[in-house]
Amino acid sequence: MKHPLLGIHHVTALASDPQQNVNFYTKILGLRLVKKTVNFDAPDVYHLYYGDETGRPGTILTFFPFLNAAPGKRGVGEIGVVSFAVPGDSAGFWAEHLSKHGVDFDGPTRRFDEEVFSFLDPDGMRVELVFTEGVEARSYWSGGSIPREYAIRGFAGVTLWIAHSESTARLLVEVMGFSLVETRGPKTRYGIGAGPDRVAVDLITEPTMSSARQSAGSVHHIAWRVASDEGQHAWRQTIADNNLHVTDVLDRNYFRSIYFREPGGVLFEVATDHPGFTIDEPVDVLGSHLKLPPWLEADRTELERALPPIVLPR
Repeated sequence: MKHPLLGIHHVTALASDPQQNVNFYTKILGLRLVKKTVNFDAPDVYHLYYGDETGRPGTILTFFPFLNAAPGKRGVGEIGVVSFAVPGDSAGFWAEHLSKHGVDFDGPTRRFDEEVFSFLDPDGMRVELVFTEGVEARSYWSGGSIPREYAIRGFAGVTLWIAHSESTARLLVEVMGFSLVETRGPKTRYGIGAGPDRVAVDLITEPTMSSARQSAGSVHHIAWRVASDEGQHAWRQTIADNNLHVTDVLDRNYFRSIYFREPGGVLFEVATDHPGFTIDEPVDVLGSHLKLPPWLEADRTELERALPPIVLPR
């Protein structure tokens, strides 16, 4: 494949209170707030990006926090679980750390020969820590609340809840370049990416479950990495050739994006690795200031008045 997908670029979810969201993902999970900007399609709402020191693709979890949003309803046609990779010998630390901060968790449970902790974020999104051997060399946020030897090392993968998985599985393997790993019980695992960037996608087929209703605590979409604009244009053509509606290329300032829905209803994105999060502020102050794209700068005063204040925890 000339322009392979390289793994996960980012995952974007919905939240309610932005300060609560910042507190949880920076103080408790130890991620860096790498960019504080706005939802380009609804600029009176923040778009918050969390990740490693520079927001490297494969580490980025983002949120649209709609203040006072009602909880979403879990169901098929959505990503039901977001999984982070942590060093394999860090379970003792995370058990103590989560308990100290009042986070109820299940685990360790065994899944595909991995130990997993599972818990809910403040809006009810299911999050997992997957204790993974060999991830120590992956990038992380060294200035956060979690010591280096235990810190989150980007994504381990995601879990998709689908009513009927045949068409989704065919798209993943025959079109997008995923490989089938194995099936255990109701879960079938697929993998994509090479070396340390390899991630897992687990499909759970739930034909009797009702459809999801997205709101706070729901995953909005997942973005897959592509190295270049040329590669993104090639993927746009490939997606269209497979009779899926795909958007035009959209400028997201820090990357460029195309969007389409896979047959099970989950919103997929293909995003470029470049230009990255340092195009409008240096690494040492990432996430410190509200950054707006050029076409919204004229509205800065109005937007700053509309957006609730956010304070980074010490």
